[in-house]
Amino acid sequence: MSNLIAKNPVARHNYNIIDTIEAGIVLTGTEIKSIRNGRVNLKDSYASIQKAEVFIHSMHISPYEHGNIFNKDPLRDRKLLLNKNEIRKLVGLIKQKGYTLVPISLYFKGSFVKVELGIGTGKKLYDKREDLKKKDAEMYMKRHI
Repeated sequence: MSNLIAKNPVARHNYNIIDTIEAGIVLTGTEIKSIRNGRVNLKDSYASIQKAEVFIHSMHISPYEHGNIFNKDPLRDRKLLLNKNEIRKLVGLIKQKGYTLVPISLYFKGSFVKVELGIGTGKKLYDKREDLKKKDAEMYMKRHI
């Protein structure tokens, strides 16, 4: 990854990510300017496949201050750019029980904005508690060494 713009803070906490895939995203000019200012939030976002196209939902890009009539809806659905083989692979995985597409991070690759999508299953509450216990134990060990 080049320049990280935003991370989804709850993606790895709420999901067991088994695979990741990089996708381009279709944006307008004012959205790009707002992203360059770091005004994007991935917290409640998710991705879905509709009619052989992948879309990201609930990704909040704040309206650009100087954008006036060219600003778009901050929560609109945005198309992700993947080739047919990648979409077929995703459809095969999503049809399996419990798999979902979650945006993990948003970053610049050269001058293009890319989204890292994670394919994973939802964690149960006890799995989340186990992860927190492991994290706390690692922090305790680091402090005392």
